[in-house]
Amino acid sequence: MNLFLPFKLFLILLFFLLSLIGNAQSKTPKDSISNDLNEVVVSKSQKTFTNTNGNIKVDVANSIYSSIPNTVDLLSKLPTIQVSSDKESISVIGRGNPLIYIDNQRVGMNDLHALAVADIKTIEIIQNPSSKYEAEGRSVILITRKFSKKDSFRTEVSEVASFRKKYNNYLGFNTSFKKNKIEWKANFNYNQLQPWENHSIDYQIPDADIASKYDVTAYSKKRQFVFGGSLFYKINEDDYFSFSVNSRLQKDLFPINTITDNKNKNIENNVVTYSDNDSKKKFVNSFLNYNKKIKAIDTQVFAGLQYSNFDQGLWSQVENNYNNTQFELAQLRDQKFNVNVFSGRIDVEKKFKNEMKFEIGGLYAAADSKSDSDIFDYENSKSEINHYDFKEQNLAGYSQLSGKIKKVDFSVGFRVENTNVDGKFKTDQLPLINKNYTNFFPKVQFSVAIDSTKNISVNYAKSISRPNYSSLSQGTTYINPYFLYARNINLDPTIVNEISSTFQYHNKSVKFTYYQNTNPVYNSFFFDTELNIMTFKDENFDRESAFVLDFELPFTYKFWTITNSLVFVSEKIEDASAVFLSSKPYAYYYSNNEFKLPKGYTAILALRGVTKQNKGVFERNARAMVDMAVSKTFFKNWNCSLNFNNVFKKIDEEEVFTINNINSKARYLVDEHEISISIRYSFGKVKETEFKGKRMEENSERVN
Repeated sequence: MNLFLPFKLFLILLFFLLSLIGNAQSKTPKDSISNDLNEVVVSKSQKTFTNTNGNIKVDVANSIYSSIPNTVDLLSKLPTIQVSSDKESISVIGRGNPLIYIDNQRVGMNDLHALAVADIKTIEIIQNPSSKYEAEGRSVILITRKFSKKDSFRTEVSEVASFRKKYNNYLGFNTSFKKNKIEWKANFNYNQLQPWENHSIDYQIPDADIASKYDVTAYSKKRQFVFGGSLFYKINEDDYFSFSVNSRLQKDLFPINTITDNKNKNIENNVVTYSDNDSKKKFVNSFLNYNKKIKAIDTQVFAGLQYSNFDQGLWSQVENNYNNTQFELAQLRDQKFNVNVFSGRIDVEKKFKNEMKFEIGGLYAAADSKSDSDIFDYENSKSEINHYDFKEQNLAGYSQLSGKIKKVDFSVGFRVENTNVDGKFKTDQLPLINKNYTNFFPKVQFSVAIDSTKNISVNYAKSISRPNYSSLSQGTTYINPYFLYARNINLDPTIVNEISSTFQYHNKSVKFTYYQNTNPVYNSFFFDTELNIMTFKDENFDRESAFVLDFELPFTYKFWTITNSLVFVSEKIEDASAVFLSSKPYAYYYSNNEFKLPKGYTAILALRGVTKQNKGVFERNARAMVDMAVSKTFFKNWNCSLNFNNVFKKIDEEEVFTINNINSKARYLVDEHEISISIRYSFGKVKETEFKGKRMEENSERVN
């Protein structure tokens, strides 16, 4: 019997009882209304989604999305964004991995895990970022945090009960205080999570007469402490200073059970592998920003410093049971990874009277990582110890001119980046990895207004995509005696050339894109004939190209607002080591339906799906998902939301490919089916007088 079922029913019943109370409170007799008019509130209906030239902006603070317990899950519900099954990477349909920005600073996945949803004002998906942003990305996810314009004190306490395969709990505390020119914010979250995952791979190696299949299941017990604080000081109308720090501490216990059937020529083995795993992760990130306007020459200057540290340790003890005999110790594994990243940037913006704007800036970033591996093999009574050090320095400069000539808006810019990389094991005399390269990244955009409702734009951009720092370490994961997951210290960056054109009519748009990638990164197999071990790791492929047709079609009818994204992709991946299967167009569909119902209710029905994907090397199955939610605010300060995610439990992901003469069929099961109840209580006060200050501009990804 599910012990949480009565609790589920109680919470659902409580939600609707609050609804009935709220309705009763709204039926106040006329003769009880005071004649004193203390306050008049003029409210304007906020659009959750807005579309400008294919760039989608989401109002998180004033929508039902503010009730989602964490930022990564929030992003997974937005149009064209896809989050990986392990929630450690994000991609945008047809545009690969995006840059992620919080206000003016670039961040990574760890920052998203450490960012409280209650602190987010808006999220914007920018399809054609300018040269101001790093060249490492063809799209930008820009997260803008809340800052108050009035003197205020406000605190929110939130509780989310989430029911997946097991119970998950999110407890959050968020507070802000603003007095005159000073505003500070603080947040603390404690999460008790029990995620589940399962995947299986069935592969054959005809050259070695090997056929193998494994099925692995992992239940985790995660304890997360997420906390952060920020200070914002408004020096005057145009200048400000800000400092912020956020952190996430996580302890993860996850036993892994694997069942393997392996046939090597005439020898068949059934192996049950059990591993105890203890993982600890510590992440901290800090920003120091200063914005200054030099009025004498009407020039805006922004300077920022950033420091990040990510420290991860993984201890594992592995046992194998061959052919229903008994468990015997196989390996004891102790792996550590630590990376420090420091960066500084400066941006200068000069506006001219003829609507021209000139921007120039620079960036310096330095990363230093260490990965230590100590593996003891019980079968051979042998210990293997390796220490790998990695250093990278990046120096970049950019320049951009934008403006308007008659009906033509234009932006012309370029970015130059020099990268210096060194990697070596401590036992090596000379560096194993030694790279020094400079790249030039031009970006051009022209937009022509046909009339007041229609415009057309053309874009060209060259960009780069670098692997994150943990991908460039020496870590491995033991699956069974024949199979390892590994990282790859030899990965090279991917170079992307892209041209696109967008037609906008009112708030609807259609965009056509062609891009070509050199050295794209995908999974690959490598078989060691001497050790009889298969290794699965990322590898640079030869090339990738695609045509993308993207329709953004929002509609509004009375109380119903619908946001539609329809993307058609024809993608072709090629590599000399892989068998080319077929390349056929596939479609991605996203539809968010928001209903403003009587009595202050808001309901959402969201559909997401992708058809079968034939990408040349990889074939992936069709998938679809339906989410539902209803939300209501009671007594002004209480907000309750009921969410149903992946209602029909369509969670299978399948992938077929042949690489290095190895045939593979993989299946991944993700714990996405969820019922969650969110309760948020807000209290505080806001003064009537408003401090008139200029809003912050709404414009370490690899620290992972």
